[in-house]
Amino acid sequence: MPKKNVFIIGLDDFNRDKLERLPQAKECEFHAALDISDIRNVDQYDIKHLIDKATRTMEAFDGTVDAITSYYDFPGTVMTPILAERFGLPGPTLESVLKCENKYWSRLEQRKVIPDHIPQFRAFDPFDDEAYAGLGLLPPFWIKPIKSFRSYLAFQINDERQFRAVMPLCREKVGFMGEPFLYLMRHFGAPPEIAEMPERFVAESPIGGWQCTLEGYSYNGRVHIYGVVDSVHEQDSSSFARYEYPSSLPLEIQHRMMDVARMVVQQFGLDNSAFNAEFFYDQTSDQVWFLEINPRVSQAHTDIFEKVHGVSHLSVMVDLALGRKPKPMERKGQFNVAGHFMFRTVESGKVVRVPSAKAIDKLRQRQPGTYVKIPVKPGQHLKDLQGQDMYSFEIANVFIGGRDQTDMLDKYDEALAVLQFDIEKDPDPVIT
Repeated sequence: MPKKNVFIIGLDDFNRDKLERLPQAKECEFHAALDISDIRNVDQYDIKHLIDKATRTMEAFDGTVDAITSYYDFPGTVMTPILAERFGLPGPTLESVLKCENKYWSRLEQRKVIPDHIPQFRAFDPFDDEAYAGLGLLPPFWIKPIKSFRSYLAFQINDERQFRAVMPLCREKVGFMGEPFLYLMRHFGAPPEIAEMPERFVAESPIGGWQCTLEGYSYNGRVHIYGVVDSVHEQDSSSFARYEYPSSLPLEIQHRMMDVARMVVQQFGLDNSAFNAEFFYDQTSDQVWFLEINPRVSQAHTDIFEKVHGVSHLSVMVDLALGRKPKPMERKGQFNVAGHFMFRTVESGKVVRVPSAKAIDKLRQRQPGTYVKIPVKPGQHLKDLQGQDMYSFEIANVFIGGRDQTDMLDKYDEALAVLQFDIEKDPDPVIT
């Protein structure tokens, strides 16, 4: 029986290995509609070119085209429904995806169904010199582009001076994702009041607490949640230190979050799609806060799901792309808990030395199952890294499984001895 051909937008080696280990690999072959190099570490996003390139690749394929999907944020998530419709394949509607991706439109839709679970918010134009006065929000508050990922151009604002200090950078960089996203909004059916609005940023009152992410999917109108991941921050920082699975959050709180997520997904009309929804739980006020929703699996969680379940949640993504209900995620993994650790530096500079392959191999021999990714190389300047938050640079990723949290954290302490970088530091930190 011929295999089904599943096309991936942004296929990379790390996740290709995960895909090849899925049970579905016996019946599927995985192909790149676009390579990872087409959508990451690029100078610009030419959306029309990317859509045309993926279309040509799929049309020229000698065989059936059975599915299209992506585990990457922009432009992967927004291209998926466009290509699915073009090739008559299962997938979510573009409108439902855009409601997730546009942070302001998303908040407007959320306010209709979960007004008590979202912060105050205002859209503003960073090119308007009087924008601060028109916000009507008391600091501190957060600002971020209407379209971004991984906290790109997201700043905590404590006063008007700081707001004005970051505006030149916001004006300079907002077009990198903002312009191609606007192209999509204007050419693929977003309502004019959203697609034509001059405001490019959104300001939100602060929310916080225990942060976690719900991984789920919607299939034929029914919403399912299959995993909750804790997002642990660096001490006294908004930057993430690790993702830990499964969550330690009390089940009663997890179920409250699940109820909120279901209302949002159904309000957006997101169906036949995976999603991940980010939340805060404020333990002092017993308040569940909804941060955002992404219409995809989180590729940052693939390894930790594989360590606990025996297969990654890319299994869910593939089933949905093929138009079928995903199978339950069973606990058949090698570990009880798993973490994706992000090793960071707050000081900018040029990379001189990275951990040696020999040292990493020795660590993996001592810790079966541990995997280390080094996304930087000697000679590279940290300011050239894309997809970073505005307060630190992520220079290593360590994936660790353990019997329990203590065992996992002990292994990371051992791994830290291996993560030796030499960085020729710049005189100024990331953000002052």
